[in-house]
Amino acid sequence: MEKIYITSDRLSSQACIDLVSDNGSGGLVVFIGNVRNKTKDKAVQYLDFESYEPMALKEMQKISDEAISRWNLHDMAIHHRVGKVPIGEEAVIIACSSPHRKESFAACEFAIDTLKETVPIWKKEVFEDGEVWVSAHP
Repeated sequence: MEKIYITSDRLSSQACIDLVSDNGSGGLVVFIGNVRNKTKDKAVQYLDFESYEPMALKEMQKISDEAISRWNLHDMAIHHRVGKVPIGEEAVIIACSSPHRKESFAACEFAIDTLKETVPIWKKEVFEDGEVWVSAHP
């Protein structure tokens, strides 16, 4: 499995952990973005993600490369799901390992924030009475 990955299949946090594990790492942090059941007190049925995959993969790799360099990480994996994602399932998983925990926490936060701003992956929330495309930062 690739470290930078987009799929319509269910994601695995353990797969991401396995990809970045290193015996020299004192810190391994995993961010999991799950699909929640409501937005602004409105019940969500599921999310539907679309992507311009070639560019999305390149942008995700750039995020990983910058994080590895900036925080001296051992490694980073970024997996994102596309298509219909049910409530409670993972939409995105970011894992990173570093000599110390502080760097891994900072790198994970940078990665998810940057991904939402720069990667061409779009999210549609589907409700019982309609649907809406959601911007990265509501």
